[in-house]
Amino acid sequence: MQYQIVGEALPVAVLDMVPGESVYTERGGMSWMTDDFKMETNMEGGLMSAVARKFAGESMFLTSYTAVTAGQIAFSSEFPGEIIALKLGTDESMICQKDSFMAAERSVTLAHHFRKRLGAGLFGGEGFILQKLTGPGIAFVELDGTVVNYTLGPGEIMKVDTGYVAMYEPTVQLEIETVRGFKNVLFSGEGLFMTKLVGPGKIWLQTMPFNRLADKIMSRFPK
Repeated sequence: MQYQIVGEALPVAVLDMVPGESVYTERGGMSWMTDDFKMETNMEGGLMSAVARKFAGESMFLTSYTAVTAGQIAFSSEFPGEIIALKLGTDESMICQKDSFMAAERSVTLAHHFRKRLGAGLFGGEGFILQKLTGPGIAFVELDGTVVNYTLGPGEIMKVDTGYVAMYEPTVQLEIETVRGFKNVLFSGEGLFMTKLVGPGKIWLQTMPFNRLADKIMSRFPK
């Protein structure tokens, strides 16, 4: 499978596939395709897996597209941001924010990832259930705004405002830290909690979380 990511503000992943190659996506995820694909929709993994996907921000039903002859298929971003192509090795995983999954080769597993710590789930800005992609294969995720990535060394810490964590390797620990200082809590605009990412591992941060943009737009409406 060959692919290219086209566009800037609202990008699209365009895949060129040969006969027998297959990708799957959430319901309604495909943007356009040539007349060379067999489409099949089902509740991948059974009812429990489907319910877990729903809590992780995806649809209960997934759709597979298999190339019958050589063809092209495209998946567009739903929000201004970036599309990241993850080339995952065998048993290599990535933890992503919910609703970030776009499409993946059939060899890639999409599963839910539970945050083990109560505080991280309640106050981390992303909820208890995230998405976990496991290789081998190529997967495409869409992240909000511009994406900046860092590689943290063992014990190295990055403190992030809630909602700005887009993706991280499983070796990274995600913790919640209380903002210190009475005036900082009341007047800094950062809230009571911050997310703390502890290395080793790679992290991806996003500059425009969707919920922040939605809050900004709603604040402009007359009350």
